[in-house]
Amino acid sequence: MPSFTSPDQADDLEACVLRFSDLDLKDTRLINPSNSLRAELDVSTKKKYPYAKKKAFALFVKTKEVPACPLECKEKWWRCCQQLFRDQISIHRHVATQHADEIRHQTAAVLQQLAVTLNTSKGLTSEDNRIPLQEAFSCNPDVSIWLPDISCFSPDELISGQGSDGGEVLLYYCYRDLEDPHWVCAWQTALCQLLSLTGKVRIATEGINGTVGGSKLATRLYVEVMLSCPLFKDYMCKDDFKTSKGGACCFPELRVGVFEEIVPMGISPNKISYKKPGIHLSPGEFHKEVEKFLSQANEEQSDTILLDCRNFYESKIGRFQGCLAPDIRKFSYFPSYIDKNLELFQGKKVLMYCTGGIRCERGSAYLKAKGVCQEVFQLKGGIHKYLEEFPNGFYKGKLFVFDERYALSYNSDTVSECSYCGAPWDQYKLCSTPQCRQLILTCPACQQQGFTACCVTCQDKGRRLALSPTQNSFKEECECTARRPRIPSELPRQVRLPMSPELRPDIGEDGPRICEEKQHFPRPAQS
Repeated sequence: MPSFTSPDQADDLEACVLRFSDLDLKDTRLINPSNSLRAELDVSTKKKYPYAKKKAFALFVKTKEVPACPLECKEKWWRCCQQLFRDQISIHRHVATQHADEIRHQTAAVLQQLAVTLNTSKGLTSEDNRIPLQEAFSCNPDVSIWLPDISCFSPDELISGQGSDGGEVLLYYCYRDLEDPHWVCAWQTALCQLLSLTGKVRIATEGINGTVGGSKLATRLYVEVMLSCPLFKDYMCKDDFKTSKGGACCFPELRVGVFEEIVPMGISPNKISYKKPGIHLSPGEFHKEVEKFLSQANEEQSDTILLDCRNFYESKIGRFQGCLAPDIRKFSYFPSYIDKNLELFQGKKVLMYCTGGIRCERGSAYLKAKGVCQEVFQLKGGIHKYLEEFPNGFYKGKLFVFDERYALSYNSDTVSECSYCGAPWDQYKLCSTPQCRQLILTCPACQQQGFTACCVTCQDKGRRLALSPTQNSFKEECECTARRPRIPSELPRQVRLPMSPELRPDIGEDGPRICEEKQHFPRPAQS
């Protein structure tokens, strides 16, 4: 449930998450409906009763909200007791008359949480010294304090709409120093399990990075808890969470862990810190910079480089026009790519972008640390936020995502091709050969002919496996990985010119290369 603070500022309460899960609503010793709850309270708590009751009432009504119409998401209706209410007066009257007992119970829970928080706050504070917040977390390892109440929801409500049509996927990150990432890991695990969320959450001393999917109710509660928790509430806002259609079905499981980095660049945060990134540009500011960059297409020399910080298979199906897209397979290769092509960035103004912004945080810090660039800028919120404002802007094609959806579509452009026949195609599938994790672009026509592997080598492996089912162990090695250099080197600087808006680069089998000749995979001999 949402966080709250007491209206009485003198109490100096920390914002906290309402927790009702430990209350037995059938326990008449807690509240006797025939007596006045307020009469049983001490003097200091009585002052908070009106606030607690209003909060409990508002939260109960909030949980009953439903979209008025799929196309009019801003308008809300309410559904309760199998009835639909279309105005606030009617839902308020219904709750007041039909759910008075639930409101009393929740009011008691709010007051109880206020009392616990106040006592904790007083216990951690002295006149001369206040224990740092993170030490307070270490002293109180009970993660349940920071879990939301779900007692007012049925299990069906919490998991309904988990499918790709009715559910949602959240993408977010927060860079901030965490003294006890293992506590955060335990809390995140409990939180995601409670809300039936799946996905991946990485925690480190430098912050948190998550992609989780579930019902819209579950993701809403998750965001509210994150923005309420004192560890993150001053570092994050609602706009930091990127949303897309999906759900728990987009991930095979929940994976939460503690790592050295929240995005694997392969360099210790002690050496390259997130605290020294490039200059953040809003989507609107970035759009103007790209527009200016593309207008220089006919100039011999451009003082700007539009740099894609993602992997080759991401940029292959979607990218900004005129970008430099490194032919790297992992972000951990990015620093070596910069080192090997340092002259390329000498004296340049660099515009960097990635999926959600997180890779640019330390990627730009690394590039800045080299001291060769004129300026380094990065797209705040990444491609996700840009496409929300400019779905038909300078980004063409699909947005690759690291889950079972593979890609999100914001426009109708197709910038990649079938690896076998060269027809326009941008829907990834895994290579059909077991143990190979390469992604393959093969159109329906080629799939029907049996061309479902990433290359000839894997196609042959699959054929041999079919003939000899006992031979079921292949290494993840094929033509694709063998001929792609781990750290590619850009062609000698015949300076890469930006493309005009109506042009698009040719796509080779190893990823987008603006200056390369188009190539296709050879068709393997049919068996």
